[in-house]
Amino acid sequence: MNTGKLKMTNFRWVICGMLFFATTINYLDRQVLSLTWDEFIKPEFHWNEDHYGTITSVFSIVYAICMLFAGRFIDWMGSKKGFLWSIGIWSAGACLHAICGVITESYVGLHTAAELGAATGDVAVVIATISMYCFLVARCVLALGESGNFPAAIKVTAEYFPKKDRAYATSIFNAGASIGALFAPLSIPLLAKHCGWEMAFVVIGVLGFIWMGFWVFIYDSPSKSKHVNEAELEYIEQDKNEDSSVDTDREEEKKIPFWKCFSYKQTWAFAFGKFMTDGVWWFFLFWTPSYLNTQFGIKTSEGLGVALIFTLYAITMLSIYGGKLPTIIMNKTGLNPYAARMRSMLIFAFFPLVVLFAQPLGTISPWLPVIMIGIGGAAHQSWSANIFSTVGDMFPKGAIASITGIGGMAGGIGSMILQKSAGKLFVYSDEVQLTFMGFEGKPAGYFIIFCICAVAYLIGWVVMKSLVPTYKPITNL
Repeated sequence: MNTGKLKMTNFRWVICGMLFFATTINYLDRQVLSLTWDEFIKPEFHWNEDHYGTITSVFSIVYAICMLFAGRFIDWMGSKKGFLWSIGIWSAGACLHAICGVITESYVGLHTAAELGAATGDVAVVIATISMYCFLVARCVLALGESGNFPAAIKVTAEYFPKKDRAYATSIFNAGASIGALFAPLSIPLLAKHCGWEMAFVVIGVLGFIWMGFWVFIYDSPSKSKHVNEAELEYIEQDKNEDSSVDTDREEEKKIPFWKCFSYKQTWAFAFGKFMTDGVWWFFLFWTPSYLNTQFGIKTSEGLGVALIFTLYAITMLSIYGGKLPTIIMNKTGLNPYAARMRSMLIFAFFPLVVLFAQPLGTISPWLPVIMIGIGGAAHQSWSANIFSTVGDMFPKGAIASITGIGGMAGGIGSMILQKSAGKLFVYSDEVQLTFMGFEGKPAGYFIIFCICAVAYLIGWVVMKSLVPTYKPITNL
């Protein structure tokens, strides 16, 4: 058949759309707690920032540990079944949050949320402790399932897109993180306000089960899919024809022993880049609603709070163009994909520096720090799309999910350190009225964390470039 005259199907973009919706649901589920804890959960269970910091940090470390094995699980189980297991577990974990109040009431012998909130003294301490542990269990189940999303999505992207298109495809499905965070303030606070915070977890959790029904019928590998014609398959597999070092399906799918993954500088470069930067995005995700309430007295269930959070994540949607930049650089300069990606990531690493101005500009208007954080978030998502794609540049398809999992583990560890440190710092700075750069108390604590977030990407890029200065794919398997 002359594939040059055959009109190419575009089913790969349908698959990309499914990855986008999975990531959207992933971040909706992750965002429910951050949008409900300060206004609804905190007064009911007598929490402070340290309780919340513990919950977010434990989520991060469990996510990190699970990421280490999730990638291997996805490589072993395959993209279709692996994704189904992942989203099924995290959707169940999301729904589990709804029974934390019931368990706490039963343990302390109270019967309503009002009675929990009215408790004082030792009873209030017990309520805070027991409820925190209940949420920790639910968050651990959520982390277990969510750890499989990105290894599976990156693996599917490598299956359905040639190297030159992977960063762009990744930026599209990765934009689901911003879309999820964008729609979260429009829905979750209203659900919590009118139906109870428990129903917010349940309604958002159910979306994952709906996605699973579509995935069962839509996904198949490109060579087996009835929706992919020969012309599209040839386009998807063009790297096999252009890269003489990889000339068979068997070679592309060859597994690297797990222990051997750690022997490559490419693995450590990816892992360090994730370690330095993942926690920044999660800090913005987990703490911005609380920041607005603490700093400005703005609640996420109010119109202004909704508008601010919506604006923040609307700005991050600019990241969809971040994945396109390497392709533009490749077309104009002839650089290989890795070199073009690293050049793009250096550009994106400078943008988070604007977060340094978030706290000073907050004295003028709450809109200004939100805009600065939004620019930092857009830069992160652009960085993220490209750092994920470096794995496909360097490793064979059979190892992509495993390497992604290792990097995800490193990112989770970095996030755990940042989230727990932030919670401790905010409580400490409030107790001793810490001063920093003209700010006092919790605002000083936030300024310190913003400074860390601002420089994290440049540090990550320098170390990555030092470890892997030039394009060097793994061929000595």
